[in-house]
Amino acid sequence: MTSVRPPRAGRESPVPRPAVFLDRDGTLTEARHYPTRPSDLVLQPGIGPWLRTLREVHGAALVVVTNQSGLARALFTDRDLEAMHRRLRDELASVGVELDGIYTCPHHVDGVVPELARRCPCRKPEPGMLLRAATELRLDLARSWMIGDFATDVEAGHRAGCRTAWVGPRATAAPTARTATTTGGAATTATATPPAPAPAAPTVRAATTAEALREICRRGA
Repeated sequence: MTSVRPPRAGRESPVPRPAVFLDRDGTLTEARHYPTRPSDLVLQPGIGPWLRTLREVHGAALVVVTNQSGLARALFTDRDLEAMHRRLRDELASVGVELDGIYTCPHHVDGVVPELARRCPCRKPEPGMLLRAATELRLDLARSWMIGDFATDVEAGHRAGCRTAWVGPRATAAPTARTATTTGGAATTATATPPAPAPAAPTVRAATTAEALREICRRGA
């Protein structure tokens, strides 16, 4: 499922623009376990000014890319998801922010809806949603960012060729395979050896989404 806002007349640029790809649950909105109602979507604090700056000053598209296996698991319907995303757009509009697109992966191999119970190229960490958005919205992935609260978000960004920001408690606790930069200072290299392959290092780590957005703005998007 995809929701894209067409460019306003005379506003489409012939040059691909950067984007900030945002995971939804736990990144753009507060973490909930399988949100199913519009009221479940509550914006993370402090993100409005930084999102406006990225779009209006740096010219970045704002694109949500979200795994929603609740569709495959029959926890909610397409209509429920549309209602949640109307609420999301309304909540963002209340802080002066407009999204350029919302891309959703409805699949999961353990789903109970037969047509959605499969592997796919769009479920993160696969980069399918980012690649599709880049084609449809004329985006420059090398100049773009992927922000999320799971290692799968970071990996999807890496596979698409984006810079990445990992936010939340997992970002500050998990070891990584390569050197990472924090929003607070010097680069560090993890010494712990996890039982499974460590996730690729994000460009930025931050405790909150607002902190990550501020750092991206500082770097000029």
